[in-house]
Amino acid sequence: MARPTPLQAFSGVPKGTAQNDDAPTTGEKMTGAQALVRALEDLGVKDVFGIPGGAILPVYDAIKDDTKFRFVLTRHEQAAGHAAEGYAVATGRCGVCIVTSGPAATNLVTAIADANMDSIPMIAITGQVGVNAIGTDAFQEADTVGITYPVTKHSYLVTRAQDVPRVVAEAYYIATTGRPGPVVIDLSKTAQTGEMYYTWPQRLMLPGYAPTTKAHGRVLENAAKLFSQSFRPVLYVGGGAMRSHASKQVKELAEVTGAPVVTTLNARGIIPDSDPHMLGMLGMHGTIAATGAVQRCDLLVAIGARFDDRVTGKLAAFAPTARVIHIDIDPAEIGKNRAVDVPIVGDVATVLDDLIPAIRESQAQNGTHDLKPWWDALTKLRTEYPTSYDRPEDQPTDGTLSPQWVVSQLSKAADPNTIWVSGVGQHQMWASQLIDFEKPNSWISSGGSGTMGYGLPAALGAMVGSQRDFDGKHPVWLVDGDGSFQMTSEELAAATLDGTPLKIAILNNSVYGMVRQWQTLFFNQHYSATILHDGEPDADETPGKSGYVNIPDFVKLAEAYGCLGLRATTKEEALAAIKTANETNDRTVLIDFRVWQDAMVWPMVPAGASNDSVAYRQGIHPLDNSEAAAKATLSPEGF
Repeated sequence: MARPTPLQAFSGVPKGTAQNDDAPTTGEKMTGAQALVRALEDLGVKDVFGIPGGAILPVYDAIKDDTKFRFVLTRHEQAAGHAAEGYAVATGRCGVCIVTSGPAATNLVTAIADANMDSIPMIAITGQVGVNAIGTDAFQEADTVGITYPVTKHSYLVTRAQDVPRVVAEAYYIATTGRPGPVVIDLSKTAQTGEMYYTWPQRLMLPGYAPTTKAHGRVLENAAKLFSQSFRPVLYVGGGAMRSHASKQVKELAEVTGAPVVTTLNARGIIPDSDPHMLGMLGMHGTIAATGAVQRCDLLVAIGARFDDRVTGKLAAFAPTARVIHIDIDPAEIGKNRAVDVPIVGDVATVLDDLIPAIRESQAQNGTHDLKPWWDALTKLRTEYPTSYDRPEDQPTDGTLSPQWVVSQLSKAADPNTIWVSGVGQHQMWASQLIDFEKPNSWISSGGSGTMGYGLPAALGAMVGSQRDFDGKHPVWLVDGDGSFQMTSEELAAATLDGTPLKIAILNNSVYGMVRQWQTLFFNQHYSATILHDGEPDADETPGKSGYVNIPDFVKLAEAYGCLGLRATTKEEALAAIKTANETNDRTVLIDFRVWQDAMVWPMVPAGASNDSVAYRQGIHPLDNSEAAAKATLSPEGF
């Protein structure tokens, strides 16, 4: 028997229900498009992002002035998805975006994949051609469910109006429970224009979907036992802990066990950077103390983390002396990359609420170990190899600004309630390293996919969330690179017209910085296709010229979109621009910081190399001074 195609496998029609079954005749009569809008309202959705188009026009026609959710018109479908992501991370709610069929849906795929990698709850609603036209290569037809099938938590093709409320309710439940993720609803025009009878609430039809939230069996006792046997424990905390809102529990676990905390990129801020247990981010560009702690620990407690390659480096050499406790709501992650001694399937916050008392009971019976020697070793690493940029090789040689200095000044001057967003590249790593994160959900960045262009639309979504939850009093700072920013710069229009004032710092080095760094280290300084010419010093010294090639001129670009544009080429100009941005709250402010293009992100572990070979600076390997480690930084293995 032939296997069903993705479209058949994920049809919105309940199994065993024929297309021509008699529909219910109770409830309020309306179209499927109106039912979609009503269902979103009944679910409590407050904000939606998107762009209209032919195959989704009935839904947009159903969005009226009295609709209970705010609609934000973006300028690109990918941006609508990223805005929904930023909104979801900033608020903890489900992001929602609505676009049309064909190219609009395919534009949205990047954001869907990004949300899937970072476990972000999102409903992506796409238009689809009428049922009779499906499979005929109709205008703006694409197999959206088939295309997105590998990068979604679940997908639906809806062909009947009567199924719309149930599918929307199921999609919302699936997106926000268990391991969060994106759910696609591909809504045929037939379903949008067809008539149905609306009732709420809906009965969910999800046989087999029952996420485990509470730990079962003796695993908590076994985990507590491993803690009692450990002299060098480490809590390795990932984005799953943030999605579970487990900041309080992680902090308490660190205090009860005395264990240091290291985080992935997406977990920055899970506990305050000022907490003495926090060693910072580990992995490819993590702190020496964090990476060293994991490499030397005897107990590694993975909490909502998935042993990503940017964290582990060479997997076989990752935490080689450690026994492993792995806590994750997704059973597929446990044992996927690293063998586990104590697997715990469940919601992170719920599991830790149960695990901490078990550890306390074990400590009462067996006592605790003296972790002072462990902390002495970690403190030495933290003291001798701090996150800094004051070495001679870190200083600009061309009169431009140090990008690390700019990020540090942004952090020092910012409101404590600031929500930080980044694009992807060197600036992303500097922001994660140098900004002081004191609160959870104050950092929004593309981790798993590393999507350039993510920053501006995600910041837009975060600001909509700030306005919704905090009356806009939690400002949003976007730290972006000139390359990443240009991929979605059109969303300055949405920021201006929808009244979502942002503060934008462009670290303009006129190159694709992270790629250039790899070209410098591994490809003999062959800078192929990485020079952007958008802030490059101009050799022409004609009087009256600015001294720079500006294509585009980011200040003029900002002004063209109704924003305040500023440029900073000196420290004095930079400090003044930052002050102006922090004092301006009625419109978006963009600052073009001219920074050194040869600045490097340190520390660094080459892709595919062991974390023991981490370089604090070129030629300095605090965890392994062997000849093999020195050679590791000169090898592009795994790029």
